[in-house]
Amino acid sequence: MSIKIGIVGYGNLGRGVEASILKNKDMELVAIFSRRDPKELNNDKAVSYDDIENYIGKIDVMIMCGGSLTDVLKQGPYVASMFNTVDAFDIHNEIYNYMETLEEVGKKSNTLCMVSTGWDPGLFSYQRLFSDVILPDGDSYTFWGKGVSQGHSDAIRKVDGVLDARQYTVPKEEVKSKVLNGERLKLNNFDRHIRVCYVVVKDGFDKSLIEKKIKEMPNYFLGYETIVNFVDIETLKKEHSGLPHGGRVIRLGESSSDNKQIIEYGLKLDSNPEFTGSVMVACARAVYRLSKEGRSGSIMMMDVPLTYYSIKDRKDIIKEYM
Repeated sequence: MSIKIGIVGYGNLGRGVEASILKNKDMELVAIFSRRDPKELNNDKAVSYDDIENYIGKIDVMIMCGGSLTDVLKQGPYVASMFNTVDAFDIHNEIYNYMETLEEVGKKSNTLCMVSTGWDPGLFSYQRLFSDVILPDGDSYTFWGKGVSQGHSDAIRKVDGVLDARQYTVPKEEVKSKVLNGERLKLNNFDRHIRVCYVVVKDGFDKSLIEKKIKEMPNYFLGYETIVNFVDIETLKKEHSGLPHGGRVIRLGESSSDNKQIIEYGLKLDSNPEFTGSVMVACARAVYRLSKEGRSGSIMMMDVPLTYYSIKDRKDIIKEYM
């Protein structure tokens, strides 16, 4: 019997989730919920977000594909009051409080919510933890990009006067080279990255004010070296239409005074939203299984045994991967 999936939000991430569902034979897409007129989406699965309550009991897991800045914080608790959910909430310093909110909603509603899936937070979080427990005497470094950040691009588009935007996260190569050469440096995210923005402004709006709002935006740009470039819509479409991304997690540590060790985990992605969507679909499978076991509340990817994510049974996993 297939796992019945709903998608909330049909932007780049929603389409990435839809593409991944087609690759997983145990999944069935039931409906796509959008605040836009469903007729505009040219998809026979499209339904008005206002009708979501009509699907209680018809969907096993809802995959939340709205932006973290405004959409998920509001939609997450509401949808979780009716359905199991998977989201990709990516405001790192707000994840704990968001999980606490969904823990309360999930326990009250007997639903299970997997929070902050994707690759960072998500897979990279998993790698940071796993590397830390293997090399407790060490330091971890995360480098993002070069690539388009969906969350940061969406945050810029929320600024009044912005028509469209892309934000590239760019690692500082000189810093990354030092880490890869084994130097244990004390760094924060601000030391490791530059944020480069390409912004299309609506007619009549003050570019200098928009630039100020972007650079002072907490949780996204404040504290980072941020470069804002204003371009026309044709240039944005021609030169910045792709959505590549990637990154590395590196752990430098010592297993003894005589031996240094390096752990690396990396991604190179042609499509950030399609890859993130693929992670979320695997997480939906795990949420479905755990919910059938009676689990409720909120969880993160690291709470779940890896075998729960796979369509394969344990016997085949042992034979193929051990």
